[in-house]
Amino acid sequence: MQSPANGRPAGKELSGLSAIEIHDAIQRGEVTVQQYVEDLIRQHEKRDGEIHAWVHYDKEYIRSQAKALDAVPTEVRGPLHGVAFGIKDIFLTRDMPTRYFSPFHEFDGNGASDSAAVGVLRASGALLLGKTATTELASTMVGGPCVNPRSKGGKSYTPGGSSSGSAAAVADGQVPIALGTQTGGSIVRPGSFCGVWAFKPTWGLVSTEGVSRCSVTCDTVGFFANHVDDLELVARVFRLELDTPERANSIKTPFEVRGARVAMIKTHVWELAKPATRAAWQRARELLVAAGAQVEDVDLPGGFARAHEWREVIAGSEARSAFLSRYLEDKDKLHETLRPFVERRHVPGRDDIIDAHDGIAALRREWDGIAARYDAIVTPSVPGEAPEGLGDTGSAVFNVMWTVLHAPTLNVPGFVGESGMPVGLTVVGGRYRDMEVLRAGRAIGEVFNESRV
Repeated sequence: MQSPANGRPAGKELSGLSAIEIHDAIQRGEVTVQQYVEDLIRQHEKRDGEIHAWVHYDKEYIRSQAKALDAVPTEVRGPLHGVAFGIKDIFLTRDMPTRYFSPFHEFDGNGASDSAAVGVLRASGALLLGKTATTELASTMVGGPCVNPRSKGGKSYTPGGSSSGSAAAVADGQVPIALGTQTGGSIVRPGSFCGVWAFKPTWGLVSTEGVSRCSVTCDTVGFFANHVDDLELVARVFRLELDTPERANSIKTPFEVRGARVAMIKTHVWELAKPATRAAWQRARELLVAAGAQVEDVDLPGGFARAHEWREVIAGSEARSAFLSRYLEDKDKLHETLRPFVERRHVPGRDDIIDAHDGIAALRREWDGIAARYDAIVTPSVPGEAPEGLGDTGSAVFNVMWTVLHAPTLNVPGFVGESGMPVGLTVVGGRYRDMEVLRAGRAIGEVFNESRV
């Protein structure tokens, strides 16, 4: 339905539309990309002075992109034509500086070319709105100025890290889709803290070419959105559908919670769960049972308790090479929490590194077998609500195992803790079961109620 007065679908601000809704409205001729970005710019002007989600936002360049996209003939437009997206400020871009929230790069100019992930989105017709806030080199737990837009009672809460701005911008309605990365918990954790859908695909399915590295074994590109259908759209753009045509067709059928075998896995760090996550966990179990799911509490074999330790060994050894050049250039400019990786205070010996890689490789196979027994698997996203204040981005303790196992994980929003801040739970699957995780997560999300826990 179109409102002839302003060319927008009736009853909604354009900035509040999902990626699918705005794409379809543009394709139907109900709205132009230029009209759409003016709404987004107004939302940015209204809100970002408080949220600080963006570190690069050039309004005139945004408008020039929109004008160029409106000139593209309808019949050759891509699946994301006109849809705005943001990117964490560690992705190289040919037309914007990349600063990594690092003093080493504060005067850097534009890149020679786009990172691979940005190139995919642009080739699909998407419009790059700007660069979003991160922590230094996306590798520290120390927050920047970005504020969680769900903050309550005059207090400021962290949006999480290191994909802080991407999660905050989506949660604040400033952009429908944003890219982030996860080395420990930097997609799922901000997703939970900010109350948005957040998807970390299977490691390696989205190229990290042109993205700042910390750990080659763990670094993974992922996505934030307010609507799970938008995540599925982006997943298809990145060609995450890997099954045979027959199986792919079966996956497209709606996931039925009733009768589904749903495993609930607290993991070996459950003792670190705070009241908000414990309450969300219990409520989720009740809701799934009421919806007809066959819920089973599952304890992972003892070997999985070493996954966190092995991940620290692997990521620590790889971080040494990631930060070495900057350390040698000027170690005092490198954040004090990153210097020890180069100074070998965090770097284990060769035998420990080999044992960690071999141990994790075996666990990945074992995890795939466990995951195959269930239709869906639920696990915690975070210890609890977002910490108050901006100095600490929160703990990734419930995420790191799944990251180093290379498993696809989806933060499903739907609960609110005692302070009124969001709490999510994660749907996780076996490797390369990304579309199945999204499909199950959508159905499970419909079961969850956004109610105070």
